[in-house]
Amino acid sequence: MRALGRSGVEVGPLAFGGAGIGGLYTEVSDEQAHEAIAAAWSAGMRYFDTAPHYGLGLSERRLGAALRAQPRGAYTLSTKVGRLLEPTDAGGDDLANGFAVPATHRRVWDFSADGVRRSLEASLERLGLDRVDAVYLHDPDDHAEQAFHEGYPALEKLRSEGVVGAIGAGMNQAGMLTRFVRDTDVDMVLCAGRYTLLDQRALSDLLPAAQERGTSVVVGGAFNSGLLADPKPGATYNYGRAPAELLERALRLKALADRHGTTLRAAALAFCAAHPAVVSVLVGTRSADEVRDCAAQFAAPVPHEFWQELRSTGLLPPEVPVPAEEPS
Repeated sequence: MRALGRSGVEVGPLAFGGAGIGGLYTEVSDEQAHEAIAAAWSAGMRYFDTAPHYGLGLSERRLGAALRAQPRGAYTLSTKVGRLLEPTDAGGDDLANGFAVPATHRRVWDFSADGVRRSLEASLERLGLDRVDAVYLHDPDDHAEQAFHEGYPALEKLRSEGVVGAIGAGMNQAGMLTRFVRDTDVDMVLCAGRYTLLDQRALSDLLPAAQERGTSVVVGGAFNSGLLADPKPGATYNYGRAPAELLERALRLKALADRHGTTLRAAALAFCAAHPAVVSVLVGTRSADEVRDCAAQFAAPVPHEFWQELRSTGLLPPEVPVPAEEPS
């Protein structure tokens, strides 16, 4: 277990991401979601992350229901703020936003101090719990001014009041997360899809800044939303169809892993976890089988020769650190 910054809130090296059980892309039943969470617990995962955005609150409700059977002090739970859920009778589904759930609510962006508190209160109600351990500002890409000047101070106040233990920001980019690390006192950042075998943009500024400031990094999107889990025509890359050139590169990575007796999934997870600024790798899973596979892949050793050939073939730039090698 490693602490999130200086907060004292601890997380394990492999974490359960709640987007999948919120019906990301395809419908997930209550039973399937419960079995996935139970499998995560059995596999030793003790850090669980969710958000109102995931299935319009469905992920929070399912995660809270499943975790209520466990001792509250035995796990770490994080959620996110920035989107308020307002009831609507528009009908239809939420697939336009990526989730196969009925469109019972609409999302309203709000990074104000009042919005942050209202969002957290609503999350606690959906979770059925009296507290969460950590809270992220969620995707403030187009709301930077409000997030930095209203949302972040609100989280800082909640932390000082002891309402939450750790605060941070979670995004699918590295640039603004670097600003959070340098200009605020966040405990952690959640960086999705920007430190993977296919995309190392977080390496230039974010990860060095986090090391310098003692800020923890949680890495999400280790598989770039699917391509590195199972590269094939039609595979998903960062929530869209994978471009041909990236599919070809992923297939080369898979072939290389096969030759070295490992798997691309194991290599993708090992790569993310190896950087010293990274305290946890968040995997989005939707079934017990996926959870068990991720846990097994995470525990599997990846031969050093694989990383050597990765560099010699140009599939990974020579300056990018690999497992068992200390970044400069």
